[in-house]
Amino acid sequence: MTPTQNYDIISPCTPILSADPNAKEDVMDQQKITIIYCRLSVEDIKENSKGGKADESNSIQNQREFLTRYAKEHGYTNLKILVDDGYTGTNFNRPGVQEGFELVKQGLVGCWLVKDLSRFGRDYLTVGQYTDIIFPSYDVRFIAVNDGVDSERGDSEGMAAIRNLFNEWYPRDTSKKVRVSLHQRGTSGKHMGKPPYGYRCDPADKDHWILDEDAAPIVKYIFDLTVSGKGPDAIARILEDQKVLTTKALYAQRKGKPMPERPYHWAGQSVAGILERMEYTGCTCNFKTYSKSYKLKQRIPNSPEDMFILPDTQDAIVSQAQWDRVQELRKNKRRPAKAERQGFFSVLLFCPDCGNKLHFATCKSFEGKQDHYVCSSYKSGRGICSAHYIREDVLREMVLERIRAVNEYIRNDVEGFQEEWLHCRRADQEQSIRDDKKRVEQAKKRLADLDIIISRLYEDFVLGNLNQERYRKMSADYEAEQERLKLEIEVTEEWVEQQNEMNDGLDAFIALTKKYVDVTELTPTIVNEYIKKIEVFAPDKSSGKRRQKIKIYFNFVDEVDIPVFSEPSIAESTYGRRKTA
Repeated sequence: MTPTQNYDIISPCTPILSADPNAKEDVMDQQKITIIYCRLSVEDIKENSKGGKADESNSIQNQREFLTRYAKEHGYTNLKILVDDGYTGTNFNRPGVQEGFELVKQGLVGCWLVKDLSRFGRDYLTVGQYTDIIFPSYDVRFIAVNDGVDSERGDSEGMAAIRNLFNEWYPRDTSKKVRVSLHQRGTSGKHMGKPPYGYRCDPADKDHWILDEDAAPIVKYIFDLTVSGKGPDAIARILEDQKVLTTKALYAQRKGKPMPERPYHWAGQSVAGILERMEYTGCTCNFKTYSKSYKLKQRIPNSPEDMFILPDTQDAIVSQAQWDRVQELRKNKRRPAKAERQGFFSVLLFCPDCGNKLHFATCKSFEGKQDHYVCSSYKSGRGICSAHYIREDVLREMVLERIRAVNEYIRNDVEGFQEEWLHCRRADQEQSIRDDKKRVEQAKKRLADLDIIISRLYEDFVLGNLNQERYRKMSADYEAEQERLKLEIEVTEEWVEQQNEMNDGLDAFIALTKKYVDVTELTPTIVNEYIKKIEVFAPDKSSGKRRQKIKIYFNFVDEVDIPVFSEPSIAESTYGRRKTA
């Protein structure tokens, strides 16, 4: 039998038997190969382990001896033994089985022997396609000795299908047990992975992390450099210049293994990975990724709400405030500039009229103080906004003056600042918070009511009291309302939680002003630690002078109202942009 079908449906591995069987060699006069196939997965070893000693019944050696003896007793010669040791049976991406399939495709195989069907594979659909369709198409006899399956005897096909289903159920059940075990461990607060660079396992308790005296300061240094305005690639170059051992080089040095050729060559990607690790704040962060199926090895990032985060499980290397600030800076990456340098306030400046960012621009034909920012909407020529032009040196003076004024205000009257700030926020927000909480309660009650309504709607449909078209329309409307309510509850609860955390932000901002007692000059670190964003208003020239207002939003507290300076910072001058002919 030489069918012309093309078997491209094999899954989940890339099929190698898709060639036309008509193309196989003429080997009728040659003695065909009998393949003895042996497989043992890591999971099999763990499952069969008893008393610290692996069960030998399914070992590779046992399978090899068992099948070799069977082949000789039944007159099979020209044996070829193929082994996949440590490979799962849930897919066919295995070197041994792929080598065998290649021989089958060439028409060189007469018989394929396995100890039982589970050794061949645990994906019942793919196993069935090979044993019932492909092997017969290439005149290959398939025998699973212990299961009594022989493709030349049709009476075993039904039992083979049942065994294939059971063999697939086994890894599915094992996967479920593993997931339950991992979930229990993860939600107990124990770490589910190895310590990241900067930590090591506590010798007294392997589930507890302690600071790595050599690496922890480097992690802190990386975060500090990021706050100062450096990107991952720039930080990598700094670490290399300072001859800081990479993570792999440090591990090799401690284990007495050969050092990498370039032990100080940091990659920007490695630095970025460190900046993303929430564990450096002292928390346990589990379930960061998941897999859609036990058959798929690909890990998919989990959403933050599906992670398990437990704070204060080990000493922190960076504060939560600094980690949050770094994530904000990483999210608002600087736009690559054509100029040789980046703007001092890049990613922080916004237009209050159109909401877009202000872009940095240099003037090569003039002195450096002509460097400036303009609204990106205006610069793009779309005509939807004005320039909002402001020089960088003027903006530096305005921001420095504002930071110094805020520091002085808090230093002289910290209690008054706290009282005024809380009063302003609470006067506006306490009633809003109460209203929002009430709205959330009403939404949750409505959600519960909708579940009952949809259930009764289905009963009416089943009993014939409601036609199908009407049922579909009404159920779709109710389900859409449910989705809207769920989104409203999620957004509102998140906002209420943010308002409840405001006191923590107030304390953090006061601590920041104590850290920088006398600010005489702006640095990228100071700007990034103090400022969340700056709105630059369009200039007002109605008085004959150019007056321009900015509004500074500080980290943790947003706006700060200073009694002496009740209005936002204003720059006043008689200069304008240099006119060109």
